[in-house]
Amino acid sequence: MTQGWSTRDIPDQSGRTAVVTGANSGIGIITARELARCGARVLLACRDERRGEEAAARIRYAVRGADVEFAPLDLADLSSVRAFAKGLRADRIDLLINNAGVMALPYGRTADGFETQFGVNHLGHFALTGLLLPRLPATGGARVVTVSSGLHALGDIDMGDLNSERNYRRWTAYGRSKTANLLFVHELARRLAAAGSGVVAAAAHPGLAATDLHTAAARLERRRVAERVMNLANVIAQPASAGALPTLYAATAPGVRPDSFTGPRVLGWRGAPGPSWRAGRTRGDVAGERLWVASEQLTGVTYAGL
Repeated sequence: MTQGWSTRDIPDQSGRTAVVTGANSGIGIITARELARCGARVLLACRDERRGEEAAARIRYAVRGADVEFAPLDLADLSSVRAFAKGLRADRIDLLINNAGVMALPYGRTADGFETQFGVNHLGHFALTGLLLPRLPATGGARVVTVSSGLHALGDIDMGDLNSERNYRRWTAYGRSKTANLLFVHELARRLAAAGSGVVAAAAHPGLAATDLHTAAARLERRRVAERVMNLANVIAQPASAGALPTLYAATAPGVRPDSFTGPRVLGWRGAPGPSWRAGRTRGDVAGERLWVASEQLTGVTYAGL
């Protein structure tokens, strides 16, 4: 029963280690803070060192005795993803929260030549999860939670144009990257089950939450009108603290099922976390496997044992 579920319902996380990507702001820093509040050791995987260290300091200030640490990770650069995994000072990871993301950016490419939204939102997390999966124990309640979006409905995966080179539309590309997140979770859950692993792969989305994600692209391009519109969306949105609840629920609540999709209960926009609508195409075995194989080829990361 998720009605009224809040951070007060998070089970004790003492002795558990969590990695949270994009933990320097928005729902990421709240997710990290609440996990730390409940006793977890939390690694803040962020691109910007200054902002990452500031986020760690903010969490320590809010949570007395919080065990948090910044670790550099740039999901737009696979060499950074590999360096993060290699340098990670944790033999065991209990929670991997694939939270970081970009939204509706102008066309660009990652360091490895991938369209930015597909490269960061999907491929970066695909590579990270594959490199860290050996450290997630098959027993003991380990979970991988990937943050998608209700806006996955805006675009389906085009296997013939994964980098959106033929006809780039920023919102369609964003929807495609979020569809990729859900297909990845579906295929990961299927493969984990086939391997007999107890690791749970689940997805979540924040609904409409007031974060910097909405304004980042407009601010980057100095599109003042668009920035004002996005700021207005933040005015009517639920606070980021509420937007983090579906992620925290998927990461910690008892009985979370593999390949589940948790979001706000009220029209997928706001409210306590609960089961969320998702397009049927995000549960396709054929599509999931095709994207998986393509992602392995593009990133050079294969999943041992899966």
